Amino acid sequence: MQRVRIDFLDVNLKSAIRNLKSAILLGALLLALCLPAEAQQPKKIPRVAYLAVLPLSATPERIAAFRQGLRDLRYVEGENIVIEWRFAEGNVDRLPALAAELVQLKVDVIVSAGQAVTRPVKAATSTIPIVMTQDTDPVANGFVASVARPGGNITGLSTLGPELSGKRLELLKEIVPRLTRVAFFGSSTAAGYAQVLKETELGAGALRVKLQSVDVLAAKDIEPAFRAAVKGRADAALINVSGSVAMAQRKEIATLAIKNRLPTMYTRAEYVEAGGLMNYGVSFNDMDRRAAYYVVRILKGAKPADLPVEQPTKFEFIINLKAAKQIGLTIPPDLLARATKIIR
Repeated sequence: MQRVRIDFLDVNLKSAIRNLKSAILLGALLLALCLPAEAQQPKKIPRVAYLAVLPLSATPERIAAFRQGLRDLRYVEGENIVIEWRFAEGNVDRLPALAAELVQLKVDVIVSAGQAVTRPVKAATSTIPIVMTQDTDPVANGFVASVARPGGNITGLSTLGPELSGKRLELLKEIVPRLTRVAFFGSSTAAGYAQVLKETELGAGALRVKLQSVDVLAAKDIEPAFRAAVKGRADAALINVSGSVAMAQRKEIATLAIKNRLPTMYTRAEYVEAGGLMNYGVSFNDMDRRAAYYVVRILKGAKPADLPVEQPTKFEFIINLKAAKQIGLTIPPDLLARATKIIR
C-alpha cells in the first residue's frame, strides 16, 4: 500500500512540473507577441503650428529665436517636434483660411505671431491651445479674461505697446530739444490703434508737443504720409504703422525719413537695421523665444487658462549714428550711453 501511494504522489509532482513549464512557455510566447506590437506604436511627436502675417524673409531673426527657444528646452524641429509654418505673405485676408487649415491638421498648439493673427485663430478654434507671441492689450482685445488668469484657450505675451508711446516721444525730445510738432504715422484699421493713439496724445500733451496724426493703410500711403508731415512742418516723426503694411517697406521708409531730414523714432529694431534713426521698444526676438516656453509648458500638460500672460522684460534702444549724420543730427553722449546697441 505504501508503494502505491508514493507512485501516486510522484505522478502528481511530474504533472505539476509539466503544467508549470507549459505556463512559462505560454507566458514567454505572449510576451514575444506583445513586444512587436509595442514597437509598432512609437511615441507621438507633438505638432506645433506657427502662423504669421509677414513673409519669412521679413522676420528671419524672430523665427530663429523661436527655434532657439525650443532647442533650449530640448525640442528640436525634425527630431522630437514638428512645426507647421504658415505665412500670409503680408495679406491679412489670407489669415482665416490659413487658421482653418491648421485647425484641420489637428495640431497640438498654434503660435500666433501678432495680434492681427490671434483674432482669426481664435475664431477658428476654441479648443486648440493658442500662444500669442505679442499683443498690445490682450484683455481689451478680448483674447483673455485677465492677464493673471486668461481663462480660455489663449495665453502668451503682451508688448505694453501703448504704454511705451510716451517714452518714445521723450527720447525724440532729447534728440530734438526744440521739438514742437511730431507726425504720428499709424494704421487706423490695426488692432489696438485707438489705444496707442490715445497714449501718444497723452505723452505729447505732457511734453507740450503738437501731434499730427497721419493714417497709413497701405504701402502706397507711405510717401504721401511723409509729404504730409513735411507740409505740416513736423520736427520729427513717430512710426507706428501696422507691420503688415510697413515691414516690407522698411528700407523705403528709412530712406524717405533721411531724404526729408526728419528725425524718426520706430517701434521695432528692423527699421533701424534697415537705415532708420532709432527705435525704442520690446525685443520681439526675445518674445518669440519666450513663446517657445509657453508651447513646451502646454505640450507637457499645462492649460492655457492657467498660464498668466507675460509682460516683456527685455527692451531695446537702438541708435543708428550713420542715419543721424545723414540728417545732420548730433546725438547727446548721455543718450548714447543709454543705448542697448549703436549702429555706426
